[in-house]
Amino acid sequence: MEDGTSKAPSYCTGTENDQVIQWDTRADCDVRQILDRIADKWSLLVIALLDRRTMRFTELRREIDGVSQRMLTVTLRQLERDGLVRRTVYPVVPPRVDYELTPLGMTLHEVIKSLVIWTEEHQNEIAAARSDYDTRVADEQRLLEPGRA
Repeated sequence: MEDGTSKAPSYCTGTENDQVIQWDTRADCDVRQILDRIADKWSLLVIALLDRRTMRFTELRREIDGVSQRMLTVTLRQLERDGLVRRTVYPVVPPRVDYELTPLGMTLHEVIKSLVIWTEEHQNEIAAARSDYDTRVADEQRLLEPGRA
């Protein structure tokens, strides 16, 4: 084994001319798997909502437009497994379950907040770019249609 090579099988960064490769796209890469998890739309919304306060499942479901019960359950379990969300079950009838961000989840929320701020600041530019693109594609398609020029 080369000097400096990790023995961990899931370690995914490599070296090339003494430079660390930061964006490893292999499916078995831990960094890619974590990014896949935290960057999906449901996870982002759950993390954003839990920053405000502890919430129950039904509150989260009511606040997140379009999420199914199954998808919210899967998302919460994955976030809990990754140490980003804490699930607390209270032994009452009917059972009460609360969800809250862990300290690790709170650090991620700060990053997400930056992304939301960037999106809000640039939404008009993005809307204009989309409109320009749609117009350009429509014009190209008209030119390619038989009998039109």
